[in-house]
Amino acid sequence: MESSPFGRTQNGQETQLYRLKLADGFQADIADYGGTVVRLFTPDRTGRLEDVVLGFNSAEEYVARSPYFGCIIGRFGNRIANGRFSVDGKTCTVATNNEPGGIPCHLHGGRHGFDKVVWAAEPLTLNGQPALRLTRTSPDSEEGYPGTLRIDVTYTLTADHSLRIDYEATTDQPTPVNLTNHSYFNLRGEGTGDILGHELTLSASRCTPVNAGLIPTGSFASVAGTPLDFTQPHSIGTRIDADHEQLRFASGYDHNYIIDRTEPGLALAAIVFEPNSGRVMETWTTEPGVQFYSGNFLDGKLTGKSGRLYPRRSGFCLETQHFPDSPNQPAFPNTILRPGNTYRSITIYKFRQR
Repeated sequence: MESSPFGRTQNGQETQLYRLKLADGFQADIADYGGTVVRLFTPDRTGRLEDVVLGFNSAEEYVARSPYFGCIIGRFGNRIANGRFSVDGKTCTVATNNEPGGIPCHLHGGRHGFDKVVWAAEPLTLNGQPALRLTRTSPDSEEGYPGTLRIDVTYTLTADHSLRIDYEATTDQPTPVNLTNHSYFNLRGEGTGDILGHELTLSASRCTPVNAGLIPTGSFASVAGTPLDFTQPHSIGTRIDADHEQLRFASGYDHNYIIDRTEPGLALAAIVFEPNSGRVMETWTTEPGVQFYSGNFLDGKLTGKSGRLYPRRSGFCLETQHFPDSPNQPAFPNTILRPGNTYRSITIYKFRQR
């Protein structure tokens, strides 16, 4: 385990970058700022290592302009309609920091979410494998959320070329919790162009359709016969610009998929294959959903770690999660954490070659 300075936040707080590495070169560089996965090196079919996540070289760049590259999202990932929800009859108001379709909503924990704080970091060895435990306490009323929330997030590199993320949280008041990681992947290598040729398979025969503000309507819809159907492998770009209401609303894919599962525990949510490199990424999770986002709002103005621009759709996200706007949707799985209970979630990004 190595660490090095990573820059300073707006208020001058120093940040560190931690390197987790296996003997064969599989490597993750993770910053304590935002718990951000800054680099992730994995081999292609010839054994060549390449960094497969989008990002920057310093904390200052993340502070200035990051579109959530690689970070921990919380207290509630994804959107909450109108920035309002109720817990046990009490109305809570959180920031409206996003306006898709001109309709305000709360996004990814607010204006100063978990992606914009420095976490306490502890390098570890777990079962002989390198790990990094990040902890923080989110005070009562932070960003409008009730209760003091204590969070542990542990990143572990495993011998089978997986990046495992374990989340735990406890609270002293009932509060919504929905934690995720927001890495943008390009399995050909960051800065190498768009991801439209990546082949995606999702273990999801249904999704939660959205309105023009990208808020779920509350229904569960079959994806069969639509451009949102990835139950069989499809290149991301094949149908991304089809004349379909859901794709028009999101300018591409930005949808919560309901993972098909028969029992609790880890389930395979997605498989992505990049034909040129031969890299394959599997996404496993204990969560009920996964947000597939095709990088629609990248605009070619950001320069990444390699000095290359990130054009539109140059990275994709698979954000494991409970469903968006769950505090306002009684039919969705519950996201309210209560005192005495512990929030636990596991996500694994596993890499191999074909």
